[in-house]
Amino acid sequence: MGSIDTAELCAALIRFDTSNYGEGKSEGERGAAEFIARLLTDAGYAPQILGPTPERASVVVRVPGADRSLPGLLVHGHLDVVPAEPEQWSVDPFAGEIRDGYIWGRGASDMKDMVAMTLATLLTWAEEGTGPQRDVVVAFVADEEDKGDYGALWLVAEHPELFAGVEAAIGESGGAPTFLTSDTGEEVRLYPVAAAERGTMHMRITTTGTSGHGSRPNADNAVIHLLEALHRVTEHSWPIVLTPTVRAYLEQTNAALGHSVDLTTEEGVEEAVERMGDLGGVARTTIRCSSTPTVLNAGYKVNVIPGIAHAELDVRCLPGTEEETLAVLDGLLGPRVSRVFISHQPPVQAPIDSPWFGAMRAALERHDPAAVVVPRCMGGGTDAKAFTPLGIACYGFSPQGADPEGRTSDGVHGINERVSVHGVRTGQRILQDFLSTV
Repeated sequence: MGSIDTAELCAALIRFDTSNYGEGKSEGERGAAEFIARLLTDAGYAPQILGPTPERASVVVRVPGADRSLPGLLVHGHLDVVPAEPEQWSVDPFAGEIRDGYIWGRGASDMKDMVAMTLATLLTWAEEGTGPQRDVVVAFVADEEDKGDYGALWLVAEHPELFAGVEAAIGESGGAPTFLTSDTGEEVRLYPVAAAERGTMHMRITTTGTSGHGSRPNADNAVIHLLEALHRVTEHSWPIVLTPTVRAYLEQTNAALGHSVDLTTEEGVEEAVERMGDLGGVARTTIRCSSTPTVLNAGYKVNVIPGIAHAELDVRCLPGTEEETLAVLDGLLGPRVSRVFISHQPPVQAPIDSPWFGAMRAALERHDPAAVVVPRCMGGGTDAKAFTPLGIACYGFSPQGADPEGRTSDGVHGINERVSVHGVRTGQRILQDFLSTV
């Protein structure tokens, strides 16, 4: 790849503290954005730095393809990271250290590795005088770790023209190997590619009652009403719903492991999930909707019965279930409870039989003939939810190669976040292969 080292680029990006604390509070992405824009400008590209405020900055660049009549492709990656607590780490989370075969630091695997791989691909094209077959729009965005109001959502609302002609997109969470063991004891290298995401419905619920003295209990207590409603929500068993992506994930993964499955019954689905080992935890979050209380707020003094109580719920729904999920939730909450959305992004789903998915599979198989590439649904969410309303089919494809010594990414949103040097360098080659040939 000439003079461009993807691992060093990743480490350099980590050294920009782009911590996103939520609710609009952030260290800002400006420094990282200017660093990227400078490298791209020096390479002959024409990047734009855009954002609603000077510090909340994204970088967008369009790379013209050899055949501009072809539909365009978007590559998106976020520059912000979740905060780190340095006292819990064994390294400085923003030093960008490279040692022991890893790149260490906050954002190493979420997702400055993909940002570095994408940037390295663009710089390599410029160095070699090559490029893609079709237009490739690259967006290095702010604010993914919160709501996206300062990043992808803002770009889509204020500058949709930047994505004109784009038919598909790739972003985080997919294309990295997971090592499993089949029924015959053979290693299976599974490469899940995200083709769907559960919808995000974060909501604040409110109950009211009659305030009064704590020594004189009354039946109209806002706190009790709230707790009763939350108990009904948490005790509810959401039914199994197999979307096309989840069904394919269960069937194809089990087949690779040598298992036959029966997905016509709830017991059969649960058995298929259990047989997937560690991946079963991921699968379990995508066979059902979920509703989880996360914040409680009521009262101001121990001897006063409050007249109002609040809670916040993290609700996730599968593609095709949004209206039904809300109806069920309203029934569980009951008539004494009101709700408002804090943030609301519908579920997304892209075709798993498309040429785009086929091209991702082919790129992975060219670099690892033993690769088993399967589609999956994400339990959480990414900026794919911002770009889907533009009519863009969004996939999670941030490829990595299998580390020969078994190193894997670790510490995402936790301590000692790190990513394999080999994985990032080989991942860049896979990504460049895909973007050059698709």
